[in-house]
Amino acid sequence: MKPFAYSRSTSIPAAVAAGEAPNVRFLGGGTNLIDLMREEIEHPDALVDITGIPFFAIRERDDGGLSIGAGARNTAVAAHPLVRARYPLLSEAILCGASAQIRNMATVGGNLMQRTRCHYFYDLAARCNKRQPQSGCDALGGFTRMHAILGTSEACIATHPSDMCVALAALDATVRITGASGERSVPFTGFHRLPGDTPHLETVLEPGELITAVDVPPLAWAARSTYRKVRDRSSYAFALVSVAAAVSARDGRIEDVRLALGGVGTRPWRAFEAERRLRGVEATMERVRDAIDAELAPARTFRDNQFKIELARRTVVSVVTGLIDNA
Repeated sequence: MKPFAYSRSTSIPAAVAAGEAPNVRFLGGGTNLIDLMREEIEHPDALVDITGIPFFAIRERDDGGLSIGAGARNTAVAAHPLVRARYPLLSEAILCGASAQIRNMATVGGNLMQRTRCHYFYDLAARCNKRQPQSGCDALGGFTRMHAILGTSEACIATHPSDMCVALAALDATVRITGASGERSVPFTGFHRLPGDTPHLETVLEPGELITAVDVPPLAWAARSTYRKVRDRSSYAFALVSVAAAVSARDGRIEDVRLALGGVGTRPWRAFEAERRLRGVEATMERVRDAIDAELAPARTFRDNQFKIELARRTVVSVVTGLIDNA
């Protein structure tokens, strides 16, 4: 591991000021960053410890939504009574995502910033544009079973690893950010970048900017929601396909729907096209299948991950029709 400087900030302004120096990383739970440093993938000159900043509260907003501090531990979010009652898909996604030990350390802000688990990204002998820009992508001609089929480019086909982020994408969450130029808010679906020609640029954060909170809007019918994760084993494997869904239905018709996919996209994949096709239609298995087929139409598969199209189709149909049947 490369030697690095260490400092600790106890306020957001102090952290932002410290973060403006070149090649600095913010340290929260460290469950991903420290691993990357140990594997010699990340080489920061300095770490700014932000665990002393009091931005871990989970509170109800005036509009009935929730504000979740970036420093909140994943365990606290998953167990919070308002999260479990109003947004069960978010609680379920977190519980699917990691062991209790990791959830106790990992923070909300860190979850948004975690990097891909692509094995070529972790293999220093492999070419990887995320790790070393313009070096190439060995995944394109390699073993692709865990790789993305949506949002890919000629530079990168790595999947985004987070479960929590899939749920937040489905819930129309907003990321609050503070930097030297002030505060701004970014829709969650626009926070993570598609790889394009610059897969090493994974989010819209500017140098020195710090995630301070995630806001989840009020969505009364999200109380009827779920997160389903299909994986090789039940013990905290990364998703082959996952589905975050909330459905409002009445008299056999879908009034509204929120749908996001994990394990198939280079970022948490909000299924906007499928949602558009499902609103107002009869809640049948055929309608749901047609909607997800339209969403998956642009998918680009590789030698080892062609199965993800059928797996995603079946999982979405099962999840959405199950929510409707239990309405």
